[in-house]
Amino acid sequence: MSGPIVLVLRAFLALSLYAFLGWAFFWLWREIAQQGALLATRRVPPISLSVSCEAAAAETRHFVEPTITIGRDPACEIALQDDAVSARHARLSYHHNQWWLEDLESTNGTLLNDQKLVMPTVVISNDEFLCGKTRFTITLAGESLHLPKRSSPKSSPDSPNTASNGENHD
Repeated sequence: MSGPIVLVLRAFLALSLYAFLGWAFFWLWREIAQQGALLATRRVPPISLSVSCEAAAAETRHFVEPTITIGRDPACEIALQDDAVSARHARLSYHHNQWWLEDLESTNGTLLNDQKLVMPTVVISNDEFLCGKTRFTITLAGESLHLPKRSSPKSSPDSPNTASNGENHD
């Protein structure tokens, strides 16, 4: 009598194991599908570069690509006519939710905020970098170079229901 009971228990255990593995693989597949959908819809935040060189007026260029290559090579996203710039001089890339600037082993180097760039570095709005004789100023998405708003005039001390910024706090 114990032989058939052991056989039934082994079959039940095998079915339970397969059911658990099926459930685990289903949830893993579902998580991977959700992550894939999230990555497919994630967008690179726009970046604007104000490009100014000695010979020409400054121009602003806007990008939404995750990688921007700067150099003399016509295949670069920003192709420069500057003899002090290497063919592939520097690269801006978006990863880990930040914009990064790196020097591509250029002959004359890249300066970020007047300091030599020796490793990939995170950049923020209003950072300036120099490739050869060309200066770039960075503006990230959602941020602009507008002047800050002026604060409202302070209220007079004889009005008790107003705060120092002119808002009513009744």
